[in-house]
Amino acid sequence: MAIKDALLADYDHEMGTTRRLLDRLPDDKLDWKPHIKSMSLGGLATHITNIPHWAGTILNDPSFDLAEAPPNAADKTSRADILASFDETRARTRAWMDKTDGEYNSLWTLKRGGQQVFSAPRGSAFRSFVLHHIIHHRGQLSVYLRLNDVPIPAIYGPSADEGW
Repeated sequence: MAIKDALLADYDHEMGTTRRLLDRLPDDKLDWKPHIKSMSLGGLATHITNIPHWAGTILNDPSFDLAEAPPNAADKTSRADILASFDETRARTRAWMDKTDGEYNSLWTLKRGGQQVFSAPRGSAFRSFVLHHIIHHRGQLSVYLRLNDVPIPAIYGPSADEGW
């Protein structure tokens, strides 16, 4: 099996699960925070929608310098805006994933101020910075929703609110 095929299967599964969770966002709670140091519910959801943008540099550029990163995007103010952004980003990222095994195995480098932080094969960097990063924040989002009495969809198995 080609690396692309394995990554696409993971990507499609994780994006579908993430979309189901984002679809539960309550518009009237997007400013809610579980703690003063936490992101707001809307801020966390906006961050999740932006994570797939990392795929553009990982899959298409030899490196990325954090010192040149654009400022964080403004928080979306409605579930509809969050879902539209996620759907657009998800589709664009999936198109970027049309790479050969050689391209997925080529090195990508993360820098900070011109200094190399690390290098990894593009496939590994994609899994870490896109897939695992989304999974991490999706876990946070599921807790945020639970604390607001929003039913949680099944993720890797049935939830307390619904089965498969």
